[in-house]
Amino acid sequence: MSWSKLKQQLESFLSPALVGRVEYLASSYRYLPDKAGLCYLAVDKKKVLNMSDKTTLIRWYQTELEIKNDSGIQIPINDEEIDAVRKDTKGVVPEDRLQVMARSRKRTELAKELMSAQSSLSKSNFVVVANTFLSTSIEDSIESKDILLNILALVDRRVGKKRMLNMTEKMKVKHPIVQYFYELRLSTL
Repeated sequence: MSWSKLKQQLESFLSPALVGRVEYLASSYRYLPDKAGLCYLAVDKKKVLNMSDKTTLIRWYQTELEIKNDSGIQIPINDEEIDAVRKDTKGVVPEDRLQVMARSRKRTELAKELMSAQSSLSKSNFVVVANTFLSTSIEDSIESKDILLNILALVDRRVGKKRMLNMTEKMKVKHPIVQYFYELRLSTL
């Protein structure tokens, strides 16, 4: 599918409040078909997510340790995760410490997921992900670990106010750029 047709389809799914605010932009090199070109998302004429930028990874987070130590990331833990830590430590650790250990484990897992998602985003082909988005359900796109699929689903008109408000907890553990688009969409409700 040509870029103009794909862009037209993606824009037809935009939430009415975001029409004109969110733009899908891409350029390619006419005489260099093997070169990827530029592809980015813009909000209010400002480039927010540049899929071709090599420094994007560095700007978001530089190391796994920085992600783990970021106090802005709130990690909800449940009783099952605390029980798993209790079982691993054979019950010799105080209860308050178990919560800290469970949260630390979950933070480490989240940090690894974020880093792998960022590295795959820098290599991803926007056109392939956009076509995947157009051919899958909105629920699958929201639940996906792919950052771009999450973003496309969040700005979609098929995601209503009730569903957006029910996603608050899920969004806390998503990538910061996904959280940015979530906040953008919430501001239009």
